[in-house]
Amino acid sequence: MNVVFKHYDAKFKKNLNPKIGLLVLSTDQTIEGDFNKIFKNLPLDIFINRIHNPNPLTKENLLKMQSDLESATNKILPNEKINTIAYGCTSGTIVIGEKKVKEKILLAKPDCYVTTPITSAIKAFKKMNIKNIALFTPYPKQINETILEYFTQKDIKVSSFTSLNLNLDSEFANVDPDYILEISSKLISKEADALFISCTALPVLDILNKLEKKIQKPVLSSNQTLIWDTIRSTGYNSPIKGYGKLLEN
Repeated sequence: MNVVFKHYDAKFKKNLNPKIGLLVLSTDQTIEGDFNKIFKNLPLDIFINRIHNPNPLTKENLLKMQSDLESATNKILPNEKINTIAYGCTSGTIVIGEKKVKEKILLAKPDCYVTTPITSAIKAFKKMNIKNIALFTPYPKQINETILEYFTQKDIKVSSFTSLNLNLDSEFANVDPDYILEISSKLISKEADALFISCTALPVLDILNKLEKKIQKPVLSSNQTLIWDTIRSTGYNSPIKGYGKLLEN
Protein backbone atom coordinates (compact mmCIF):
# COMPACT_ATOMS: atom_id res chain seq x y z
CA MET A 1 0.00 0.00 0.00
CA ASN A 2 1.40 3.33 -1.09
CA VAL A 3 0.82 6.23 1.29
CA VAL A 4 1.45 9.80 0.24
CA PHE A 5 2.81 11.88 3.10
CA LYS A 6 2.21 15.60 3.08
CA HIS A 7 4.20 18.14 5.04
CA TYR A 8 2.88 21.45 6.38
CA ASP A 9 4.83 24.04 8.32
CA ALA A 10 3.45 24.45 11.82
CA LYS A 11 1.63 27.64 12.68
CA PHE A 12 2.17 28.68 16.28
CA LYS A 13 0.10 30.82 18.62
CA LYS A 14 1.02 34.50 18.52
CA ASN A 15 0.01 35.29 22.08
CA LEU A 16 0.87 32.81 24.82
CA ASN A 17 -0.61 32.95 28.29
CA PRO A 18 1.75 33.53 31.21
CA LYS A 19 2.83 30.22 32.75
CA ILE A 20 2.41 29.65 36.48
CA GLY A 21 4.10 26.85 38.41
CA LEU A 22 2.53 25.70 41.68
CA LEU A 23 4.44 23.56 44.18
CA VAL A 24 1.90 21.64 46.26
CA LEU A 25 2.68 19.56 49.34
CA SER A 26 2.17 15.85 48.71
CA THR A 27 -0.31 15.77 51.60
CA ASP A 28 -2.32 18.93 50.73
CA GLN A 29 -5.88 18.21 49.58
CA THR A 30 -7.11 21.81 49.22
CA ILE A 31 -4.78 24.27 47.50
CA GLU A 32 -4.89 22.69 44.04
CA GLY A 33 -8.68 22.94 43.92
CA ASP A 34 -8.60 26.55 45.15
CA PHE A 35 -6.14 27.59 42.44
CA ASN A 36 -8.03 25.77 39.68
CA LYS A 37 -11.33 27.29 40.81
CA ILE A 38 -10.03 30.80 40.10
CA PHE A 39 -7.55 30.15 37.30
CA LYS A 40 -10.06 28.36 35.05
CA ASN A 41 -11.56 31.74 34.12
CA LEU A 42 -8.28 33.62 33.63
CA PRO A 43 -5.87 33.97 30.67
CA LEU A 44 -3.17 32.18 32.67
CA ASP A 45 -1.86 28.61 32.42
CA ILE A 46 -1.07 26.72 35.61
CA PHE A 47 1.25 23.71 35.93
CA ILE A 48 1.43 21.77 39.18
CA ASN A 49 3.96 19.50 40.84
CA ARG A 50 3.94 17.99 44.33
CA ILE A 51 6.75 18.02 46.85
CA HIS A 52 7.21 15.34 49.49
CA ASN A 53 6.01 16.45 52.90
CA PRO A 54 6.28 14.01 55.80
CA ASN A 55 3.61 14.19 58.50
CA PRO A 56 3.01 14.95 61.34
CA LEU A 57 3.49 18.70 61.19
CA THR A 58 6.70 19.54 63.03
CA LYS A 59 9.53 21.99 62.41
CA GLU A 60 11.86 19.04 61.79
CA ASN A 61 9.60 17.60 59.08
CA LEU A 62 9.03 20.97 57.44
CA LEU A 63 12.79 21.52 57.19
CA LYS A 64 13.12 18.27 55.23
CA MET A 65 11.35 19.89 52.27
CA GLN A 66 14.24 22.29 51.75
CA SER A 67 16.41 19.70 49.98
CA ASP A 68 13.60 18.87 47.51
CA LEU A 69 12.62 22.39 46.48
CA GLU A 70 15.01 22.65 43.52
CA SER A 71 14.23 19.23 42.05
CA ALA A 72 10.47 19.64 42.51
CA THR A 73 10.61 23.01 40.74
CA ASN A 74 12.73 21.56 37.95
CA LYS A 75 10.01 19.05 37.14
CA ILE A 76 7.55 21.82 36.24
CA LEU A 77 7.96 22.22 32.48
CA PRO A 78 11.70 21.36 32.38
CA ASN A 79 13.75 23.82 30.28
CA GLU A 80 10.69 26.02 29.77
CA LYS A 81 10.41 29.58 31.02
CA ILE A 82 7.93 30.03 33.86
CA ASN A 83 6.63 33.46 34.80
CA THR A 84 5.90 32.69 38.46
CA ILE A 85 6.50 29.84 40.90
CA ALA A 86 4.20 29.69 43.94
CA TYR A 87 5.33 27.48 46.83
CA GLY A 88 2.24 26.31 48.68
CA CYS A 89 3.22 26.05 52.33
CA THR A 90 2.81 28.80 54.92
CA SER A 91 4.49 27.12 57.88
CA GLY A 92 7.16 25.55 55.65
CA THR A 93 8.19 28.95 54.31
CA ILE A 94 8.51 30.36 57.82
CA VAL A 95 10.49 27.41 59.16
CA ILE A 96 12.82 27.07 56.13
CA GLY A 97 13.02 30.84 55.65
CA GLU A 98 11.64 32.96 52.81
CA LYS A 99 15.11 33.75 51.49
CA LYS A 100 16.18 30.09 51.40
CA VAL A 101 12.94 28.99 49.70
CA LYS A 102 13.44 31.63 47.01
CA GLU A 103 17.10 30.69 46.52
CA LYS A 104 16.27 27.00 46.04
CA ILE A 105 13.49 27.69 43.54
CA LEU A 106 15.60 30.13 41.55
CA LEU A 107 18.29 27.47 41.13
CA ALA A 108 15.76 25.61 38.98
CA LYS A 109 13.98 28.58 37.38
CA PRO A 110 16.41 31.55 37.53
CA ASP A 111 14.20 34.13 35.83
CA CYS A 112 10.87 33.55 37.54
CA TYR A 113 9.00 35.50 40.20
CA VAL A 114 8.79 33.52 43.45
CA THR A 115 6.00 33.84 45.98
CA THR A 116 4.79 31.95 49.05
CA PRO A 117 1.70 32.19 51.26
CA ILE A 118 3.46 34.18 53.97
CA THR A 119 5.34 36.40 51.49
CA SER A 120 2.05 37.22 49.78
CA ALA A 121 0.26 37.72 53.10
CA ILE A 122 2.76 40.36 54.26
CA LYS A 123 2.49 42.03 50.85
CA ALA A 124 -1.32 42.05 51.14
CA PHE A 125 -1.16 43.46 54.70
CA LYS A 126 0.92 46.37 53.41
CA LYS A 127 -1.45 47.00 50.51
CA MET A 128 -4.47 47.05 52.82
CA ASN A 129 -2.68 48.91 55.64
CA ILE A 130 -3.14 46.00 58.05
CA LYS A 131 -0.90 46.25 61.11
CA ASN A 132 -2.85 44.26 63.68
CA ILE A 133 -4.43 40.86 63.02
CA ALA A 134 -6.57 38.23 64.65
CA LEU A 135 -4.86 34.95 63.73
CA PHE A 136 -6.49 31.57 63.19
CA THR A 137 -4.55 28.37 62.40
CA PRO A 138 -5.05 24.60 62.51
CA TYR A 139 -1.47 24.06 63.75
CA PRO A 140 0.01 22.46 66.88
CA LYS A 141 1.71 24.55 69.57
CA GLN A 142 5.29 24.31 68.22
CA ILE A 143 4.31 25.70 64.81
CA ASN A 144 2.02 28.35 66.30
CA GLU A 145 4.90 29.69 68.41
CA THR A 146 7.09 29.89 65.30
CA ILE A 147 4.43 31.79 63.36
CA LEU A 148 3.82 34.23 66.20
CA GLU A 149 7.55 34.93 66.36
CA TYR A 150 7.60 35.54 62.60
CA PHE A 151 4.80 38.11 62.72
CA THR A 152 6.47 39.84 65.66
CA GLN A 153 9.67 40.17 63.61
CA LYS A 154 7.62 41.67 60.77
CA ASP A 155 6.05 44.25 63.12
CA ILE A 156 2.59 42.74 62.71
CA LYS A 157 0.69 42.77 65.99
CA VAL A 158 -1.38 39.69 66.81
CA SER A 159 -4.26 40.77 69.03
CA SER A 160 -5.78 37.28 69.29
CA PHE A 161 -4.53 33.80 68.35
CA THR A 162 -6.76 30.74 67.99
CA SER A 163 -5.76 27.25 66.87
CA LEU A 164 -7.36 23.86 66.26
CA ASN A 165 -4.18 22.13 67.47
CA LEU A 166 -4.12 19.57 64.64
CA ASN A 167 -0.99 18.12 63.06
CA LEU A 168 -2.01 16.24 59.89
CA ASP A 169 -2.82 17.76 56.48
CA SER A 170 -5.59 15.19 56.04
CA GLU A 171 -7.20 16.57 59.20
CA PHE A 172 -6.79 20.18 58.02
CA ALA A 173 -8.58 19.45 54.74
CA ASN A 174 -11.53 17.79 56.46
CA VAL A 175 -12.35 20.58 58.89
CA ASP A 176 -15.92 21.72 58.21
CA PRO A 177 -15.87 25.17 56.50
CA ASP A 178 -19.14 26.10 58.23
CA TYR A 179 -17.50 25.37 61.58
CA ILE A 180 -14.55 27.60 60.63
CA LEU A 181 -17.05 30.32 59.67
CA GLU A 182 -18.82 29.95 63.00
CA ILE A 183 -15.80 30.06 65.30
CA SER A 184 -13.58 32.46 63.35
CA SER A 185 -16.33 35.10 63.30
CA LYS A 186 -15.99 35.25 67.10
CA LEU A 187 -12.22 35.82 67.05
CA ILE A 188 -11.96 39.37 65.77
CA SER A 189 -11.08 41.97 68.40
CA LYS A 190 -11.65 45.71 68.27
CA GLU A 191 -7.91 46.23 67.90
CA ALA A 192 -7.54 43.93 64.90
CA ASP A 193 -7.55 45.44 61.41
CA ALA A 194 -8.25 42.04 59.82
CA LEU A 195 -8.50 38.30 60.34
CA PHE A 196 -5.80 36.08 58.83
CA ILE A 197 -6.48 32.35 58.42
CA SER A 198 -3.21 30.49 57.99
CA CYS A 199 -2.64 27.17 56.16
CA THR A 200 -3.04 26.21 52.50
CA ALA A 201 -4.79 22.96 53.44
CA LEU A 202 -7.72 24.59 55.26
CA PRO A 203 -10.87 24.80 53.08
CA VAL A 204 -11.73 28.47 53.62
CA LEU A 205 -11.62 30.17 50.21
CA ASP A 206 -15.37 29.82 49.68
CA ILE A 207 -16.33 31.32 53.05
CA LEU A 208 -14.18 34.47 52.92
CA ASN A 209 -16.94 36.70 51.53
CA LYS A 210 -19.46 35.49 54.12
CA LEU A 211 -16.94 35.96 56.89
CA GLU A 212 -16.06 39.50 55.82
CA LYS A 213 -19.75 40.46 55.82
CA LYS A 214 -20.18 38.89 59.24
CA ILE A 215 -17.26 40.63 60.98
CA GLN A 216 -17.21 43.79 58.83
CA LYS A 217 -13.44 43.60 58.43
CA PRO A 218 -11.08 42.15 55.80
CA VAL A 219 -10.43 38.42 55.97
CA LEU A 220 -7.32 37.01 54.34
CA SER A 221 -6.15 33.41 54.00
CA SER A 222 -2.99 31.63 52.86
CA ASN A 223 -4.43 30.44 49.55
CA GLN A 224 -6.23 33.70 48.83
CA THR A 225 -3.13 35.88 49.29
CA LEU A 226 -0.97 33.40 47.36
CA ILE A 227 -3.44 33.35 44.45
CA TRP A 228 -3.66 37.16 44.53
CA ASP A 229 0.12 37.70 44.42
CA THR A 230 0.59 35.01 41.77
CA ILE A 231 -2.03 36.54 39.49
CA ARG A 232 -0.90 40.13 39.96
CA SER A 233 2.74 39.14 39.29
CA THR A 234 1.75 38.39 35.67
CA GLY A 235 0.30 41.86 35.12
CA TYR A 236 -3.31 40.68 35.24
CA ASN A 237 -5.05 43.32 37.37
CA SER A 238 -8.78 42.87 36.78
CA PRO A 239 -10.93 42.42 39.91
CA ILE A 240 -11.88 38.86 40.88
CA LYS A 241 -15.11 38.75 42.85
CA GLY A 242 -16.40 36.20 45.32
CA TYR A 243 -13.27 35.48 47.37
CA GLY A 244 -12.77 38.48 49.63
CA LYS A 245 -11.89 42.15 49.23
CA LEU A 246 -8.22 41.49 48.48
CA LEU A 247 -8.89 39.84 45.11
CA GLU A 248 -11.23 42.65 44.16
CA ASN A 249 -8.26 45.06 44.23
